[in-house]
Order: sequence, then C-alpha cells, then structure tokens
Amino acid sequence: MNAGKRTPVATHALTKDYGAHRGIFDLDLAVNEGEVFGFLGPNGAGKTTTIRLLMGMIHPTRGGATVFGLDSERDAVAVKRQVGYVPGETPQFGGWRGSMIVAYVAGLRGGVSDAVVASLAKRLDLDLGRRYREYSHGNKQKLLLVLAFMHRPTLLILDEPTGGLDPLHQQVFYELIREARAGGTTVFLSSHVLSEVEHVCDRVGIVREGTLVTVGTLAELVGVRARRVEVEFAGTPPLARLAAVPGLEQLDVRGQRVRGLLRGDIAPLLSAIASERILDLESREPSLEEIFLSYYAGPAKRE
Repeated sequence: MNAGKRTPVATHALTKDYGAHRGIFDLDLAVNEGEVFGFLGPNGAGKTTTIRLLMGMIHPTRGGATVFGLDSERDAVAVKRQVGYVPGETPQFGGWRGSMIVAYVAGLRGGVSDAVVASLAKRLDLDLGRRYREYSHGNKQKLLLVLAFMHRPTLLILDEPTGGLDPLHQQVFYELIREARAGGTTVFLSSHVLSEVEHVCDRVGIVREGTLVTVGTLAELVGVRARRVEVEFAGTPPLARLAAVPGLEQLDVRGQRVRGLLRGDIAPLLSAIASERILDLESREPSLEEIFLSYYAGPAKRE
C-alpha cells in the first residue's frame, strides 16, 4: 500500500511518563493529509516529548504513533525519510560552514536541488558561507528551516520553528508554510505563540500538563458560539440570575459592570437581564489568547 495515502500523523494512547506528572499521557490524535496542524501549549506542556516520540528519538511508555502508516518506533529510519524536521533544541555543527552542513544532509537524503537550497537561503537572508559557530541564534534557526524544507518533504514536523527569527523572517516562514501546504505537504507545528497559530494553522490541539485538552479549527476555538459579554447595569447586577445562565462563565463583577464568557445561545442571558435597566451591553468574539487561557484556568484532568 502506498504510505502516502495513509494518515500523515496518528497516535493512539501515546504516553511517555517521566514521573512527577511530566511527559505526555494517552494522546489520541490524527492529523489530516494536507493540513497545517498546530500543537499548542506553554513550555513544559509535552509538545517536544510528543515530537520526539513521533520521530522515534525516544521510546513510549505505552501506546504508539504512526507517520504515513509507518510505526514511529519500529520504522524510525523510514519515518525520517518522509519528514522535514526542525528540532526544539539547536544542534551543534561546530566549525562547519552552512554550505557544508547542507551538502552533508542533502547527501544523506538525496534528491535535493541546489536551486531550492539557494532560493531558501536567499529568502531567509542566510549566508551559507559562514561557519555555524559564528551564526546568531536566528541564523541557526534559518539553517534548520533550510534543512527541513530543502527536500520538499511530504510531512513537516516543526518544534517551535520561529524561535530567534525577527518579524520579517517570521513572515517568510509563514509564506513557506503556505506554499508547502499548497503543494500538498502536511505540517505538524508545535508552538506557544498564539499569533503564529492564527497565521498558518487549519486546526489546533491544545496540550496542557501532558494531556490533550481539546482539538478544533481556529473558528471553533475562538468560538463561533462563544463570546465575551460585558453588561453595565443602572442598579445592582442580578448576580443570582446571571450565575444561573447556561454557558456563562468567568463572571467578573466590578460595581455595576459584569463581564463574562458566554458559550452557546445568548437568549438565556437576555432573558436574565430583561427586567433590568441596562446602560451598556457589549458582545464580541474572544481572542485565541483568551480561549487559550480559559483552558488553563483549572487543573488538568487525567484518568
């Protein structure tokens, strides 16, 4: 069977338990072919552990993962042939020049076009003639992007790929992602930068303390049916009635002004305040930042 027809990334009960609630736990995830999937969470949430498991660099405690139908642990070498990878930690290449590193990795991979390498280096303003140890952190990150994209892989697995890049070259990175997706490449992108996810991702999974909290499209996470509401009352707010409104969360009372996050229909809220004199009423979609923080408001649940 053609591996390219299989799910690019799939995990089943994938677990790496380091003890003391560190690691990733019972991750069930499927990334669709041709999509850009954002794996979102703060540092220490389990993103890098997940990516190392996908790349076959560490062994799971239980469960497993596949990349285009290949077992990430058993078929780790074959997996690496399919993937363009940016690690979360910058590797060390010592005194090698950028061009030597590219030539070495291209020789291992095969099928790398010099024209593609030159184009990537030009777009990223990367001087491949300089020694690696002379590169700034940002230039080291640019080289890793060249190495990941240069063979036009069917899958990109990128761990915090824009660290060290200035805003101009972050925009170049977003362009590269869009172009790769247009060419049929699937992208698995870990990040803690919400604006990055909003720029390029089709779907997002939020991971917290090693547990996948939710998966959805950006529209679903930002909340087609969720909104920030703020009501200013002429008198004392009817707190008991507001607290009973289905889906009204995170109530914040400041004098006669009440703020909250409403999930679902707005009609029960309007009914709850219908008998009150209202000075001001505001309703807006929450930002991804607010949605993200709402998932981190309480303790993570783990069976």
